[in-house]
Amino acid sequence: MRRPHTREQRTTIINGILCFVLILAMLQLWLLTATVNAYMGGDAAIVWPAAAASLVCVAFNYPLFRYLREMERPAGMSN
Repeated sequence: MRRPHTREQRTTIINGILCFVLILAMLQLWLLTATVNAYMGGDAAIVWPAAAASLVCVAFNYPLFRYLREMERPAGMSN
């Protein structure tokens, strides 16, 4: 049986996750901008590595989202 977090602990966890997600979102926006700029300049070789890097960012964000959903679930519910 898991112990529920206090309000202060939940706020700290959510703020930390939000900061990490915002940094990754800004990284993805920069990556998109740089990729489009390179592609429009004639460098098509950068498209697939940039897409892979973007998928890595999504792969980092997904477990954070799942953790937040699990944290919001009532303590008695499983799965």
